[in-house]
Amino acid sequence: MNHKYTIGVDYGTQSGRAVLVEVKTGKEVAAAVKVYRHGVMDEYLPDGVTKLEPDWALQHPQDYLEVLRETIPEVLKKSGVKAEDVIGLGIDFTACTMLPTYKDGTPLCFDENLKSNPHAYVKLWKHHAAQEEANKLNKIAEERGERFLKNYGGKISSEWMMPKILQIVNEAPDIYDLADRFMEATDWVVFELTGEEKRNSCTAGYKAIWHKQEGYPSRDFFKSLHPKLENVVEEKLSTDIYSIGSKAGEITSKAAELTGLKIGTAVAVGNVDAHVSVPALGMTEAGKMLMIMGTSTCHVMLGTDEKVVPGMCGVVEDGIIPGLLGYEAGQSCVGDHFEWFVENCVPASLTEEAEERGLDIHGLLTEKAEKLQAGESGLIALDWWNGNRSVLVDVDLTGMILGCTLLTKPEEIYRALIEATAYGTRKIIDTFEENGVPIHELYAAGGIAEKNKLMMQIYADVTNREIRISASAQTPALGSAMFGAVVAGKEKGGYDSIVEAAKHMGKVKEEYYKPNKKNVEIYEKLYAEYNILHDYFGRGTNDVMKRLKKIKAAVK
Repeated sequence: MNHKYTIGVDYGTQSGRAVLVEVKTGKEVAAAVKVYRHGVMDEYLPDGVTKLEPDWALQHPQDYLEVLRETIPEVLKKSGVKAEDVIGLGIDFTACTMLPTYKDGTPLCFDENLKSNPHAYVKLWKHHAAQEEANKLNKIAEERGERFLKNYGGKISSEWMMPKILQIVNEAPDIYDLADRFMEATDWVVFELTGEEKRNSCTAGYKAIWHKQEGYPSRDFFKSLHPKLENVVEEKLSTDIYSIGSKAGEITSKAAELTGLKIGTAVAVGNVDAHVSVPALGMTEAGKMLMIMGTSTCHVMLGTDEKVVPGMCGVVEDGIIPGLLGYEAGQSCVGDHFEWFVENCVPASLTEEAEERGLDIHGLLTEKAEKLQAGESGLIALDWWNGNRSVLVDVDLTGMILGCTLLTKPEEIYRALIEATAYGTRKIIDTFEENGVPIHELYAAGGIAEKNKLMMQIYADVTNREIRISASAQTPALGSAMFGAVVAGKEKGGYDSIVEAAKHMGKVKEEYYKPNKKNVEIYEKLYAEYNILHDYFGRGTNDVMKRLKKIKAAVK
C-alpha cells in the first residue's frame, strides 16, 4: 500500500519546525527545526544601529521563508518520503504576529528605503509597546457601548491586531499609508505558498475583533480611534474570512522551488499554534481545556454556548472545532519566567554543580525543588514578569516574590515561580467556571508539559484536576498536519473533517498526573493568599507596579 503523508509547519517565538506525518495513523515520521537567524528583535534592528524602545518585540519575515526552505526538504530527506506522496500542508503561528506588506505581499521591511524603520517589520505577539493604544481603544469602545468588548472579556489586549495598527498610525503614519495590507504572519506565509490571500477565521476572530455573525466593528468606531482608520478593514484588511479547515490553495511553482513539494499540493488556511493543537490530542468535545505550555501558556477550551468571561482573550464560533465555541485565555510569562531566573539569579556554585553532573541548570533546579514539600519555602510569587494576559489583561503589571529571607535558596524561588504559574492557570479556570463555561478535563502540550514532571504535578495539585499530556512532542505541527490532511480530502487519502482526522491522528500519553490530596490542601491555602495579592496589586488597590514603571521610564 502506498502511504500518504502531510506536513505541519509550526512557527514559534524562537524557531520554526516542520513535522512529516503519516495520514492513516498520525505517526510522526520525521521532524526538523530551524532557529530564526534574526531571533526576537527587542533591542536593535538588524542594522545594529536603530535602537528599539522598551516593550518592543519584532521579527524578520525572511526567517519564516528560511524555515520553509530548510525544514521541509530536511524532513523529506530524513524520511525518504517522496514529495508526490505528501498530499497536504498546514501552517500555524504565534498570534497576533502581524506585518505590513505591499499589494503583492512583499513585506515593507524588504524595501531598502524602509529597513531602518521599526514599524516596517513584523510585530511579534509579545510586542507590548501598543499598550497606550489598547487603553485608548478599550476606553472609547466602553464609552460607545461597543458590543464586541464582551467577546474579549471586556478588554482588547495590546498583543492584538488593532492596537498594533493604531500604534503604526500614531508613530509612523507614512508606514500606514505605504502598507497595502496588514497581515497575520500565518496568512502571509500561506499567501507566499499559494499566491492566494486567504485570511483565517481563527486569527481574525481572536486577534482582530471579527465576529462570524457581526463582522468587524463599524467604520464609525474605527474613525473614532483615528480618522485614518475609518476604512481600515476595506483598505488594509479584508472582509473575506475563511474558516479553519478550508483549503487556501495549492503550492505554486515558486513555492515548490522553495520547499521541494509538488506543484498543486493542498495548503490549509493558516491557524494559531494553540488552537490548532486541540484536535492533535483528539479533543473535539465541549468541557475540555488544553494548556499549551512554552514561552507563554495559551489556554484554549471548547464550549456549546457563547458566554461572557471577564479577561478572556476571546470566544469565536468555529474558532477551534467547527460547530463549537472556542474560548481562549492565557499567561504571558511561563517558560520566559524560568529563563529569566536561571540567566540572572543562579549562583556560580549551582552552575558548576550542574556541569559536573552533566545536567542543564533547569534540570538541577527542578531536581532540588522536587525535594521540597509544598509550602515549605514560605514563598509566594505573582506570575506577571511579562504582564498579565488573563484575567486582568494588563501588560503594565510586573512580577513579585514575597516571603524571602536570608535563608531562601535558589531552588525555593524556582519552585515558587513554578507555583505562581500554576496559580495563574487556576485563576483562569475558576473565572471560566464561575461564568458558565465548565471545564471537566485538563490537557497539556508543549515542551514544559513534555519534560517537566514536577511542574505538571504541581499543576495537578494546584488545580485539583487530573492532567493528560499530548503524546506528540510537536503538538501544534501535528495539528497543522491534520488540517493538511483535511484540505487534501478523502479522495486523495486524507479526511473529510477535522473531527474524523482527530479520531485517527490525535493522541495522548497513557500515563497522566493525578492530584496529591495532601498537597491539594496546602495549595488551597497558598492559592487563597495568591488571590489576595492578585487583587491587591492587579485590581487598583495598590498600583505600585505601575508607579515604579513610570519612575523607571522617567529616569531612562
